[in-house]
This record gives sequence, C-alpha cells and structure tokens, in this order.
Amino acid sequence: MAGQDSAGQDSAVLRDALGVGVAVGLSGFAFGVTAAGSGLSVLQICALSLLVFTGASQFALVGAIAAGGNPLTAAAGAFFLGVRNAFYGLRLSQLLALPRALRPLAAHWVIDETTAVALAQPNRRAARLGFTVTGLTLYVLWNLTTFLGAAGAEAIGDTRAWGLNAASPAVFLALLAPMLRSTTERVTAGLAVVLGLGFLPVLPAGVPVLVAALAAPAVLWLKGRRIGDRERTKGEDR
Repeated sequence: MAGQDSAGQDSAVLRDALGVGVAVGLSGFAFGVTAAGSGLSVLQICALSLLVFTGASQFALVGAIAAGGNPLTAAAGAFFLGVRNAFYGLRLSQLLALPRALRPLAAHWVIDETTAVALAQPNRRAARLGFTVTGLTLYVLWNLTTFLGAAGAEAIGDTRAWGLNAASPAVFLALLAPMLRSTTERVTAGLAVVLGLGFLPVLPAGVPVLVAALAAPAVLWLKGRRIGDRERTKGEDR
C-alpha cells in the first residue's frame, strides 16, 4: 500500500515537473530571437543561456542593451535581479540536503521554476525529484530553443510585433503571483512595480530594476518599525 502511494506521488511530481519544464523551456525560443534582435551573436546568446541560465535576468540584460543602455549597467541590473536565486538556494539547501559534491552542479539549476516545484512537495524525496526533473528538462529545452530562436531570428523579423519579448516576464509573473500569500509579500511586489514603472521614463535602461529591488528592504524596515512601536506600546501599558 505504501509502495502504491509512493508511486502515485512520484507520478504527480513528474507530471508537475515536466509540465513546468516544458512550458517554460520552450520560451527560450523567445529569448533567442529577442537577444538576436538586440545585436548579440548566436555564440554570445547560447553562452548566456548555458552559463547564466536564469531567464528573467537574461531578458533584462538583452532588453537593456536593446534600449541603448550601457552594457555595464545592463549587466548590473541582470546581476541584481539574479541575486534572488541565492536566497532560493539558502532555503533549498536545507530542504534538499544534497551531498556536498553535487551542490555546485545543483546551484546552477536554482531558479524560480525549480524552486517553486521543489517547495510545493510534501517531503524531501519528492522535492529532490521535482527539483531534478524540472531543472534537467528546463535546462535542455531552454538551451535548445535559445539556439533555434537565435539562429532563426532573421526569419521571424521584428520581435515586438510578435510580443516575444514579453514571454519570459509573463511566465515569471505567473509563477510569482501564487506565492504572494501574505500582506507583506503583496505590498513588496506592489511597491516594486510602482518603483520600476515610475523610474522607467527617467533612468537609463537597466537601472529601474535596481531601484525596484529596494522595495524589499523598505517594506521589511517599515514592518520592523511597526512591530517595535507595538512592543513599546505594550510595555507602556503594563
């Protein structure tokens, strides 16, 4: 009976992991086309997907370059957007508890999608399975479709006419939205949107992403201050 339950659980994890991996992996085609439109070579584009492998940061980088932004500023914006993966890694390191030799390899797959699938699982075994299948499927498909998109960019034409440059942000938001459960998380996300859009017309390409990242410490500081005031009030009442 326990074996049947385990098999059923594995099937559910595989279904979810493959679904996420395939759906998001195919959007690498949009990145390849968009990056080619920004002036990068096929080799540069494929290297980005192989070595960076974090879709939102890759789109942020090529988007800033395409908008005429300074390459260093574009890289800084992409870097800080990718810093979130380090925080994912802190949580996943406890959940997955992988052998030390595998951690450097697994770290390359710590992204939004693998984190979301792993955290949704009921136990460590299922989390490891979900993380591995999602990561492998997504890495292979993302890099394959990146190459196809970059190589066939000339046949596609203007990416803005197809809306392909919006594919990765749309996927990112679809994964993020269900995770915004608390008021603090929703306020942080809302403030980040306001800051990013508010500074978009006045700051160089890539910089609004850095400004939007200030939403998290700002909200946490206000929350901490409110809790401190509440504790002081309680102490005075006593």
